[in-house]
Amino acid sequence: MRLLLVEDDRHVAAALSAVLGRHGFEVVHARSGEEALRELLPSDEVAPFGVVLLDLGLPDQDGFEVCGRIRKISSTPVIMVTARGGVRSRIHGLNLGADDYVVKPYDTGELLARIHAVSRRAAPEESAETARDESAPADSTLRVGAVTIELPTRQVCVDGTAVSLTRKEFDVLALLAQRPGVVFRREQIISEVWRTSWEGTGRTLEVHVASLRSKLRLPALIETVRGVGYRLVEPSQTV
Repeated sequence: MRLLLVEDDRHVAAALSAVLGRHGFEVVHARSGEEALRELLPSDEVAPFGVVLLDLGLPDQDGFEVCGRIRKISSTPVIMVTARGGVRSRIHGLNLGADDYVVKPYDTGELLARIHAVSRRAAPEESAETARDESAPADSTLRVGAVTIELPTRQVCVDGTAVSLTRKEFDVLALLAQRPGVVFRREQIISEVWRTSWEGTGRTLEVHVASLRSKLRLPALIETVRGVGYRLVEPSQTV
């Protein structure tokens, strides 16, 4: 698999490239955001990248900006790799379209597992979503209080106003909305949405739920059931 490593530190890039190379990856190193964007332009001469590892501290522009620009030209999975471990940074990165977020310092085995996880689900997920959308009837709509979820078009509205969600945010919300009031175990959500049982995805799930609460502006809609998982709370269930 070809992997694009966007990292301005030559020593870090060299060390990581060596590790990735030993695990069978063909690593292309970009030292800036502009260089990364050029590498991602479609080409008939080389195979497309399977994953982008994106550092946020780049010399020419912020990594968040680069991620947003990548999403305008490519659907290649992006894993942000950064020392910024705050929840706000994680949410911001995922909202911009990142598929995962790894905080430095990280374990190499964990990084490799995340790379394999996002690459495994990228291509099959696109075809599965297309199949679901094509087979869904035109009136496949879920409603929970003020929230309307259109499954065929993957659109969400709150009180008639459209809300922009990432692919994974929509999948989490749609899953919970299928059975309002029912508690979904964390492992179940991860299995259904991320198609993996790897426990490291748990933190990513928490970030997606926090982002959903913020975007929908309905913090009480998704309830955390401590030690178990999450459930969607219908208006009649709220106190």
